[in-house]
Amino acid sequence: MNTATRTVEANEIAKFEAMAAEWWNPHGTFKPLHMLNPTRLDYITAQIAAEFARDLTGDAPFKGLRILDIGCGGGLLSEPMARLGAQVVGADAAERNIPVARVHAAQSGLMIDYRHTTAEALAEAGEQFDAILNMEVIEHVADPPGFLTACQTLLKPGGIMTCSTINRTPRSFALAIIGAEYVMRWLPRGTHDWSKFITPDELYALLRQAGLTPVDRKGFVFRPVTWSWGVSDRDLRVNYVTASTRPA
Repeated sequence: MNTATRTVEANEIAKFEAMAAEWWNPHGTFKPLHMLNPTRLDYITAQIAAEFARDLTGDAPFKGLRILDIGCGGGLLSEPMARLGAQVVGADAAERNIPVARVHAAQSGLMIDYRHTTAEALAEAGEQFDAILNMEVIEHVADPPGFLTACQTLLKPGGIMTCSTINRTPRSFALAIIGAEYVMRWLPRGTHDWSKFITPDELYALLRQAGLTPVDRKGFVFRPVTWSWGVSDRDLRVNYVTASTRPA
């Protein structure tokens, strides 16, 4: 396998290729991500703003920052980053996602550099970024340590990466697989493989192994009473997110 694609899992890419046209349908295949997106964005923007001393109430607070959205899909995170003034590169190994993302960005009047590529290819090309959004990707790659090492190479010294995934617990199997794929049918069956889920302690260890410094972790918690998502300091049993920096 080419070194630029060594962490890509062909079967995982095929899953998302099949779902590409659904990205911007809030009631379709990616409904869970549309529901989670405001909570993801609140966490991401707060972490980036704190790292670079930016005022989120100001005009274009991320102006001058170069941000990579790795595994960008249809651009659900890339577009808000561009609206905040960042120079955004959206990268995805699933080729069919890129035209969907480009068309939607054009319709929204946004300039986003979408590319069908991998973290390894970008790293080998010498690309670097102030911030990396690595959200719901690592549980789908073939080689998590190699993938995170490529991300570390892509991050400028002093930069920050947010990385979210799913914990490997009985609760995550019940909710993220049985609940989301079989009961609610929010996702096609087989979207996730529980054995590939990563615990928070395992992810922290992988981040440190890759040369990054973990600085924060929180849980993303679904609240069925209000049918909404929130952030928890303690409940990381299913979905969770981390922030890590590359030492300057």
